[in-house]
Amino acid sequence: MKQFIEKAAVLTEALPYIQDFKGSVVLVKVGGSVMEVEENLEGLLTDIAFMNAVGMKTVLVHGGGKAISRGMEAAGIAPHFVQGLRVTTEEAVRVVERVIKDEVNAKVVRLLQKHFANARPLHGDWIFGVAKKTGTDPVSGAALDWGFVGEPVSVDIRPVAEMLDAGIVPVVTPLGTGPDGKVYNVNADTAAAALAKAMKVRKLAFVSDVPGLLMDVNDPASLLATLRIGSVRRLKETGIVGGGMLPKLDSCVEAIQAGVGKVHLVDGRMPHSLLLEIFTKKGVGTEIIADE
Repeated sequence: MKQFIEKAAVLTEALPYIQDFKGSVVLVKVGGSVMEVEENLEGLLTDIAFMNAVGMKTVLVHGGGKAISRGMEAAGIAPHFVQGLRVTTEEAVRVVERVIKDEVNAKVVRLLQKHFANARPLHGDWIFGVAKKTGTDPVSGAALDWGFVGEPVSVDIRPVAEMLDAGIVPVVTPLGTGPDGKVYNVNADTAAAALAKAMKVRKLAFVSDVPGLLMDVNDPASLLATLRIGSVRRLKETGIVGGGMLPKLDSCVEAIQAGVGKVHLVDGRMPHSLLLEIFTKKGVGTEIIADE
């Protein structure tokens, strides 16, 4: 009997959150690493199907890094990253587009439909207008060239809004269309943040294979439960965060500054971590919020 009472208590704890978030737009970005483990992906998509069922308007943006790397390897193209972003030649972007649309996106849509969510593909090159990404090396000052990597400069939210109003979960690929009309690769974190900013979503959740933001990557107990965006620069300057976490944190800061309510970093390896982060008081990951 005790276990049934405990289950009921979980539901009653979630009730005020369900009531509060009903009709709100929440954007979830899932990393390619989480998608590699079928059990983790299935669990996450079950959470998203639940969120959709209780009235939340959920958008899913996905990566596909490992699947893309395998596709590039099969095509004889060596993966190369600069500042956490994949360098993408014209030959490579064709591989990226094929893998991300025909393999990764198709699988996610199929699994969501399996869990009774009305999901449909929405490819990023339909909604993101991008400019070629540029930058300089912080040490040498030399110009950096990522090839066919774009940064969103415009977002057409109309297709997304129409799908949400129809009760559909849009499953968005991280691609964009450049001024030359060609398809560009877009960092999935950047794409998610750009869409979240354009729609001013209530919450933006990044689901990956880490517990959240750790002060010490070797110590799970060093998890930061709450982080204000004013502290991000210090974390970057001291080297506490680096690699693929850099564009993710930059995206978090930009999203909050543009009016997104809260950003969450969630561990996709933990069963139902997304529901626990959103529908419980304590949460299980890192919550990123505006400065006081």
